[in-house]
Amino acid sequence: MKTISFVRNMIYTGDLILVNRDYPYRGESSYKALMPIDSVNVKVLLARHVVSIYNNLINKLKAQNRITVVSGWRSQKEQEEIFNESLMKHGKNFTSKYVALPGHSEHQTGLALDLALNQPDIDFLRPCFPNTGVCASFRKKADRFGFIERYPEGKEDITGIAYEPWHFRYVGFPHSIIMKQTGDTLEEYHARIRQYLYGRSFLKYDFGSFRTEISYLPADKEVVRFLMDEDTPYTVSGNNMDGFVITVWRAGR
Repeated sequence: MKTISFVRNMIYTGDLILVNRDYPYRGESSYKALMPIDSVNVKVLLARHVVSIYNNLINKLKAQNRITVVSGWRSQKEQEEIFNESLMKHGKNFTSKYVALPGHSEHQTGLALDLALNQPDIDFLRPCFPNTGVCASFRKKADRFGFIERYPEGKEDITGIAYEPWHFRYVGFPHSIIMKQTGDTLEEYHARIRQYLYGRSFLKYDFGSFRTEISYLPADKEVVRFLMDEDTPYTVSGNNMDGFVITVWRAGR
């Protein structure tokens, strides 16, 4: 066994952080951790690992010229500008539904992207990304590459944002697979994981040749420590609230 240590403020980092109306983004955005989504949209930035995975998915679909990214990472200043402009143009009711408060936007994480069917006159705030054609194909395969549709229809009271079929968020594998099968939003998924306290129980998902064990570790001390088997693959993500999500990978049986 080996001891793994994390300082408490690392709960604000990782692919599974929850950023919404109740939990602001508290991480540190760095241009060093970002890169352009592709050679055409050089001003659209995302976390480096997300860029690679997104382009693998687009290449799989042969959708390079059919789907475009209209928004990726945003600074807080840019989010403020978008929010204020929307207030002036569309009013408070529209803005509260479709535009996150500055400091509370997933776009500040570098893990979220707004997509559009590549056509003339794309609406920046509400781009067209229908559930037909290549967009439907993207939506069907997205979870296999770690992406979720972040603001689904019927879950507005939970997410605090209106239905946005164009907004996708990278949460990583296997979490995206589980969330699609359970129908969980990111809010609901974290509530589910919190039922499984690390070292006592875990959410198991069997893929045949391997399985994953997912659990929650509260950050109740300045330095959080936990034990892990030697040579056992695992990942750790903060939840941006009060703890960590630990995912352990094991050989299937």
